[in-house]
Amino acid sequence: MQILSMYFLIFLAGVALVEYLLPQKVRPYWLLIADFAFYASYKISALAVIILGIIISYTAGRLIDSKPEKGKSVLAVSIVILVASLSYFKYTGLIGSTVRDIQELITGSSDFRLESLLVPLGISYFILQMIGYEVDVYRKKISAQVSIVSYALFVSFFPTVVSGPIERAGNMISQYENLPDFDEDNIRKGILQIIWGFFLKMIVADRIAVLVNTVNSDPVAYRGTVVLIIALLYPFQIYTDFGGYSNIAIGSARILGIKVMDNFNAPFLATSVAETWRRWHISLSTWFRDYVYIPLGGNRKGKTRKYVNLLITFFVSGLWHGAAWTYAVWGLINGLFQVIGMILMPIRNKLVEAFNIDRDSFSHRLYKIASTFLLFSFAVIFFGQNTFSGAILVIKNIWQFTPWVLTDGTFYKLGLDRPNFNLMLMGLSLMVIADVLKYKGYDMPAIISRQSLWIRWCIYIGAIVLISVCGVWGHGYDATSFIYVQF
Repeated sequence: MQILSMYFLIFLAGVALVEYLLPQKVRPYWLLIADFAFYASYKISALAVIILGIIISYTAGRLIDSKPEKGKSVLAVSIVILVASLSYFKYTGLIGSTVRDIQELITGSSDFRLESLLVPLGISYFILQMIGYEVDVYRKKISAQVSIVSYALFVSFFPTVVSGPIERAGNMISQYENLPDFDEDNIRKGILQIIWGFFLKMIVADRIAVLVNTVNSDPVAYRGTVVLIIALLYPFQIYTDFGGYSNIAIGSARILGIKVMDNFNAPFLATSVAETWRRWHISLSTWFRDYVYIPLGGNRKGKTRKYVNLLITFFVSGLWHGAAWTYAVWGLINGLFQVIGMILMPIRNKLVEAFNIDRDSFSHRLYKIASTFLLFSFAVIFFGQNTFSGAILVIKNIWQFTPWVLTDGTFYKLGLDRPNFNLMLMGLSLMVIADVLKYKGYDMPAIISRQSLWIRWCIYIGAIVLISVCGVWGHGYDATSFIYVQF
């Protein structure tokens, strides 16, 4: 069952209806059955992986809490088991190809083979939640969970188990223990957020994907400005694709009475790479901050150690995204941008003072937003390529200046005709407007939900019709094509 399908919406409605009809004490059991059924619908054999992970991390939490003198050893052993299982499923192929490449470099040939395995869906996400839970218990931020049902709900909650947001036990378990009664406001806001998620994915992301895939599938055939524009569009594809998923997941949880953390906060309006990462994939960024960067020493052991810790954190974060070294380099580049920014900060401050620049002026903020986006877009080139040679080729092709492609109809020959291209631009414009309003503190779902009944339903129906008529629900459409599902 794919989250971007009518089957999922029917499933969600059925789960919510039964949940609100059941007595409070029975609801957690019903929701857990729904979670396991949803996960098993992808691949039933993978259900054993998540159940085994739940048992291991739940038991570790209880042991850490009840036997604090052995807590550090229990934590270390359980984390090794969880990380090893993630590595086994996700990085076997990468390890095999790396060993083979090294042998070929040294000896000229290699017979070493270690093939990729079928990765259980969502393993990168629920493993991080399990580790975070155990560390929080060890740090005594939370008590070990007694009810394995509540803990299993935290790990396997079906709206978020596939691609997050990556939540914290302290925020979530108490909600599962006291599932709320029917609340019309939750339903309204949840539906609106789901609609917005479908719009971002099906109207915007999937149309940008057509252009990006066309150019990336034959990088030798495209040069110059068209490659530059596609490189600048790719971050928007990732954002609207994963932002679309996150909105559907958060909205679905809201319908069930569960409040999940926001995952994006207008990241392309950030004025530095560091700020971008405070606004982009927030649940993952904060997880790596709290469970990798800070344990490494954070900024407590001098500037040099701080920079090293930052680079290690972003390197690991990049590698978490995929079993290819290009992902690790993408993460490392983002870390380098931040380190360089910190090192150059004194020089920048002196320049601002010397030229009497108003950092709060619109022009200066616009400059910082544009330069930050360009840096982010450059790094994302490595994110979108499976090989370093492919990424380098894209970078080389960008520098050929061919501005006539903006007016000669080239972009209508990349898989989208003029109406679909214009619809993509319209969707992008609406997304930018929504982000600007969010950045300024306007809560659009709350504003819309407060409107009169006929205005709300005009918005609902109009959006549903637009998505149904103009969405890419057609021949050959793959509902599993969310970018971050593969991670």
